[in-house]
Amino acid sequence: MRVSVLGATGSIGVSTLDILSNQSPGGPRFQTVALTAHSRVDELARAALASRAEFAAIADPTRYQELKSALAGSDVEVGAGAGAVVEAASREADCVVAAIVGIAGLPSTLEAVRQGARVALANKESLVCAGDLLKREARTSGAKLLPVDSEHNAIFQVLDRPDRVEKLILTASGGPFRDWSLEQMSRASPEEARKHPNWLMGAKISVDCATMMNKGLELIEAVQLFDVPEDRIDILIHPQSIIHSLVAYDDGSVLAQLGMPDMRTPISFALSWPDRMPVPGLERLDLAKIGRLDFHAPDPARFPALSFARAAAAAGGGACVALNGANEAAVEAFLNGRTDFLSISRTAGDMLEETIREGRHASPGSFEEIYDLDRQVRARCCERFGLSS
Repeated sequence: MRVSVLGATGSIGVSTLDILSNQSPGGPRFQTVALTAHSRVDELARAALASRAEFAAIADPTRYQELKSALAGSDVEVGAGAGAVVEAASREADCVVAAIVGIAGLPSTLEAVRQGARVALANKESLVCAGDLLKREARTSGAKLLPVDSEHNAIFQVLDRPDRVEKLILTASGGPFRDWSLEQMSRASPEEARKHPNWLMGAKISVDCATMMNKGLELIEAVQLFDVPEDRIDILIHPQSIIHSLVAYDDGSVLAQLGMPDMRTPISFALSWPDRMPVPGLERLDLAKIGRLDFHAPDPARFPALSFARAAAAAGGGACVALNGANEAAVEAFLNGRTDFLSISRTAGDMLEETIREGRHASPGSFEEIYDLDRQVRARCCERFGLSS
């Protein structure tokens, strides 16, 4: 199986490469086609050499010579810039793992869909901002969108009768601040927000987990993936992150997928679908050792991002673009010390309200409209935080 990894140096990319490099008897045989990274030249070069990739692309065009030098004497082709990342996605592959964080991952995800590949989708923002358009492109090309987010992958594994579903239940760890008061959260530092209790992830998604915007975006993603309205999707705090999501059927059955909090499980399922593959070295679930599983409803006062996400999902695709763009800009400002933690969700909510008030909340008719709305929202956020856009 020919596999490309977009975002190879992030947490999803590293886990994917671990699977590709530890092929076991009884599993599929992998060949690495293309790898991309934003700016981590050394990590990308090492991964390309270790996996014998055919092509490596660095998104930052100023790092081209560094990558070229690092791969000198190898057979790896080298590219740089946004166009090279899209080229990586266009290379013939059976499966493309789309793991670039944020709306920045949309162009390459779109290219992977257009080439008709199986797309293992870890870039939730693509579906949040352009779900209708991406699904239309997939129908045209024959591409298959397979969720890699552990929650959506869990639902995908147990969703055998979509016509009998009463509701979907997305579980959430609650992040590092699940037991903090609003007063404590108002003083939270970027370092504290990045300390996820269960998962090892990048800075942006870790902060999204702390605000629970990540779960809000996953709700919108679930609407797109499973064609279920947002009012039939529940969110449940589950601190242990053992049950990754559940599906409730109209006969009273509730089916769940369980496993240790390790992204190699959903990644391997997407890579090997419709089969399963062995994953050596992954800790196996021992419920007796864990002893208990806890659940409670999220607090809307401390985590308003969930309500904003529901409002965006109900309003339309333009509202989802605005919510995502504002959140990305606000998270960046927080990580750079330009705003406080609680302002992240507040800013996203304000930009969502403005977009709806201006009548720009309907689903965009083109990718150009998506990018235009995203740019406008980010510019407003930058003005709010005193940053240049």
